[in-house]
Amino acid sequence: MRLTLLVFACFLWVAPSQGQLSADLQNRIDSLFLHLTEDGSPGASIGVVQHGELIYAKGFGLANVEYDIPNTPQTIFHMASVSKQFTAFAMVLLQDEGKLSLDDEVRTHIPELPDFGEKITIRHLIHHTSGLRDQWNLLAMAGWRLDDVITVDHIMKLVGRQEALNFSPGERYLYCNTGYTLMAEIVRRVTGQSYGEWMQETVFEPLGMENTLFYEDHEQIVPNRAYSYHQSPDGLKKSVLSYANAGATSLFTTVEDMAKWAGNFRNPVVGTPALMDMMAQRGILNSGDTIDYAFGQIVIDYKGLQRIGHGGADAGYRTYFGRFPTTDYDVIVLSNLANGNPMGLAMQVSDILLADHITEPADSPEEKTENSSKWAFVDMPVRKLKQYAGEFYFKDVGITMTTRMEGDSLYLKQEWNGIEYAIAPASDSIFGIPNDESVTFVFQSFDNGVPQQIEVRQAGNVFKGLRQKVGQAPDLSQYAGTYYSPELETYYTLGVEENRLKATHQRHPDFDIQIREADEGTSNRWFFSQIAFTRDDAGSVNGMKVSCGRVLDLWFERVD
Repeated sequence: MRLTLLVFACFLWVAPSQGQLSADLQNRIDSLFLHLTEDGSPGASIGVVQHGELIYAKGFGLANVEYDIPNTPQTIFHMASVSKQFTAFAMVLLQDEGKLSLDDEVRTHIPELPDFGEKITIRHLIHHTSGLRDQWNLLAMAGWRLDDVITVDHIMKLVGRQEALNFSPGERYLYCNTGYTLMAEIVRRVTGQSYGEWMQETVFEPLGMENTLFYEDHEQIVPNRAYSYHQSPDGLKKSVLSYANAGATSLFTTVEDMAKWAGNFRNPVVGTPALMDMMAQRGILNSGDTIDYAFGQIVIDYKGLQRIGHGGADAGYRTYFGRFPTTDYDVIVLSNLANGNPMGLAMQVSDILLADHITEPADSPEEKTENSSKWAFVDMPVRKLKQYAGEFYFKDVGITMTTRMEGDSLYLKQEWNGIEYAIAPASDSIFGIPNDESVTFVFQSFDNGVPQQIEVRQAGNVFKGLRQKVGQAPDLSQYAGTYYSPELETYYTLGVEENRLKATHQRHPDFDIQIREADEGTSNRWFFSQIAFTRDDAGSVNGMKVSCGRVLDLWFERVD
């Protein structure tokens, strides 16, 4: 009997007290996560907070598969981009102390940041409107693997070599991890302490977050830490993460400690009610338009309720923390499995808890395109759904999305990061992701029932992608040569093999470049997704500009 109990404990851990949730609500929430209790499966830790108090907490599946260690509410997870709200909060606190202003030019505190001829403020960094290129994209383009040891020094040196912005500061929103790394560096320079030390003394200790830290040393031992995993064609594998940088990422914490952070929004121990309210203030562009992104949090409407939250994804860690201020409920889902879908699960938990608060407007699907959670999805015959499959090229941001059929469902894959998910129709043109209202897909320009264009609407932005068609093959030899980027200090060699244009880098596997139209091509590498070749006055190819979603038009000079 004792052995049976020990085995069961490896897959499901229950908090000693379940607070105020009824047994029925607990059982309904449990049922959403039971698929993570299969033998040998990584899983998740979840928590529900009401009025600032943790009223439900459980762990499902394994924190460490190799040693059969279960996830519990005390298991420490790498939080990835959920870290950003803490970094934004650091800026708010330091401004309140008079040590900086959110409208300070970043170069006031980090003078080695290149002078791009335009003022970039801390506020631009907070709202992802700085125009700076994203650190992860730049590192990958330079030949780094994201499971390499990556330090703040590595990032700062790379950012210091940049010669251009993606766009003028404040002109638009484009998610940028670089800005949050810079803000952590500003904390160090303003306070004289490391970012992690200052946060420990200023935020974590006063809140009693005893199992929380910013992981700035990749060799540091952290007891009770969950390892991360992903599913591969060969089965479950480890997802290695060796980051030694913080600010944009690298918060380590637990469900129980996140509940204390959630409580600080309602009854502040660190900061004031006014400062906590500031955290929900959304960014404003130069045009006067308001974006959904606030201070490390996304503020949107969810089924008639205000939802303030953020997700995270690094290696096999997937996290989500969402708050519903008008209902006094918060939901935390922390997973160590790459396909764990914490946001989707968090919304299903929220639907159970908030059933009496949710409203469902009776608008038509076309009027609901900004909030897919309000859609009523419709059935569509498989033969018709197949017409939506194809490859769509987003020239303005240099990315490719592919839609494909599997069974009777349509799947969309983001080629730059490999993430794939099912999308469902709300009408002949409007598609969404079940349980995720943050993005809308609008198919357009139909030709005999086949859409030739897709619009992706997210966080107030609209991105347009055109269906790719096979055309006459160009003379690929004109693009062959070696290309060098002084901003990345790296080379790519392009050559022709078996009528294919192949790109070679010393640290990346070889990959093909497909020429889509005159002097423009794409690849299936997320960090090298759009290529625009340039020519000199004599008409010879003299370089290429490479884009990959969060980096636009980075210049490579042809050197032979």
